[in-house]
Amino acid sequence: MNGLFITGTDTDIGKTALSALLLAELRRRKINAAPMKPAQTGCNGNVPDLDYSLSMAGMAVEPETYKAMAPYTFEPACSPHLAAEMAGVEIDLAEIVIAARSLTKTYEFIIAEGAGGIKVPLNPHELMLDLMQALKLPIILAARPGLGTINHPLLSIQALRAERLDIAGVVFVATTPDESSFIEKDNITTIELFGKVPVLGTLPYCAALQTPTPNYESLPDSVATETKTIADQLGI
Repeated sequence: MNGLFITGTDTDIGKTALSALLLAELRRRKINAAPMKPAQTGCNGNVPDLDYSLSMAGMAVEPETYKAMAPYTFEPACSPHLAAEMAGVEIDLAEIVIAARSLTKTYEFIIAEGAGGIKVPLNPHELMLDLMQALKLPIILAARPGLGTINHPLLSIQALRAERLDIAGVVFVATTPDESSFIEKDNITTIELFGKVPVLGTLPYCAALQTPTPNYESLPDSVATETKTIADQLGI
């Protein structure tokens, strides 16, 4: 299975924007890529993160494909394991792998987005880390670019490496309009030094990315250029 698993140091870290941007850029490059949100909470008849990615790439899919892209969805906005418990079900990693493999019959590249951070529970005995192991996709870690970010990526990298997972790199995602500073430049150097992984780029803040239905073609050049640079560094 070819693809990437997008995880983050926390929730609301920019995973969805990063996933959607990479999806749109790969499809622009004529790579038949597809999004996947294995577990989504806070749903009310739709899957917000999946819809965001599909909108960014200008994709429309059949209901059966949509279900495979989002095999587990729950209404309560909480951790997947708790939402599943409240719904009277248990998230089965094997079913997620089956759904992912079904997508590979149509698509050549899968971009799977996690929920929360790497140690978010999916059921009483398995974490998001276990899903990463099951899917066996290279990992991109999304992180905040500014003050206070160093500790969280380094801890996440340590945990991923302990599980012998393939870390493709770190991407900083600016989710607020704060101006960049010397701190952000040093964060890149420090994380690369101590984490021994590449920082692939920094996606700048963009108000258009805060809308539920963005479109890649209408984004500012700064966002598109950085997305292309990240994809180039990944060798895609």
